[in-house]
Amino acid sequence: LLLLVLGATGCGSDEPEAADRVVFMAGFKAQANLPFVAAYVAQEKGYFETQGLEVDIRHAGSGEHLKLLLAGDVDITTAAATSVLKRRSDPDIPVRAFVLFGQRGQQAYVALSDSGISTPNDWEGKTFGYKTSVPPDYLAVLKTSGADRSKITEVNAGFDPRVLTEGRVDVLAVFNSNEPDTIRRLGFEVTTWEPEDYGVPNLGLTYIATEDTVNDRGDLVERFLKATLKGVEFALENVDETVAIVLEYAPGADRDHQRFMLETELADARSHITGLNGVGWMTDGQWRALYDYLLEFEALPNPFDYKDAFTDRFLRGVYDEGELIWP
Repeated sequence: LLLLVLGATGCGSDEPEAADRVVFMAGFKAQANLPFVAAYVAQEKGYFETQGLEVDIRHAGSGEHLKLLLAGDVDITTAAATSVLKRRSDPDIPVRAFVLFGQRGQQAYVALSDSGISTPNDWEGKTFGYKTSVPPDYLAVLKTSGADRSKITEVNAGFDPRVLTEGRVDVLAVFNSNEPDTIRRLGFEVTTWEPEDYGVPNLGLTYIATEDTVNDRGDLVERFLKATLKGVEFALENVDETVAIVLEYAPGADRDHQRFMLETELADARSHITGLNGVGWMTDGQWRALYDYLLEFEALPNPFDYKDAFTDRFLRGVYDEGELIWP
């Protein structure tokens, strides 16, 4: 009997420890946005498993990801840097960004190439279409270029880029990794303006978690980050295979369009900052510049300590002189 008990104890000691469960919700449908791709690749290549994580990847259907994050039903989700600052401004929603994928913002402005519109000054006398509300970076571009806003007709154009091809607007705010390619696929070439080219300190998508998760489950957040950044490293070196992985999550999506999105977002994820420190890195200066410009153009309801919106604690834990520590 003693031998049997000892034998059973010995067998039990060889069992692997249970993985820590994480619920990750991408902020939109399955597609080749880089924060989504990072999680897809980490899942399919076993990077999460290597980090002792069991990750449930979900997708938001109608913008419910923040509400579910705050309710505790989701552990980590995605948000644009501008959105993170707005959430901390009014009301003070306790979320923090812990990695910055988009070194450039998601938004750009386009006109049809044959429209004769070649500079922001040419927007005068034209109709500008925006999504939801007038973007502050649009106002910053007008200020930098010296264009007169009072001479531009501004309309809420919704999310269908055909408002441009059908002539209902002359200039359209678009998601740069997605809609310019969609418009080209409709048979129209476009002229594109990006806010960063006019000195606007715009930033793109991040991962966010609640302050409770950051403070109380920091080891889990760091392991999740390490696995997803490993996924980005893979994507940078294996674009074709990465697109194939995306299509597993988005069956029926157009392969070439997903590749366009991925390549655009990979390019926007690189800067002199990431070249020195690693993909996903962010600095206090980047966030301060974004905060100041949003305040200037009244895009934040109230001033607050912008440092509350982000933390680089986990980036410092997963990188060593710009090299990802693995595993």
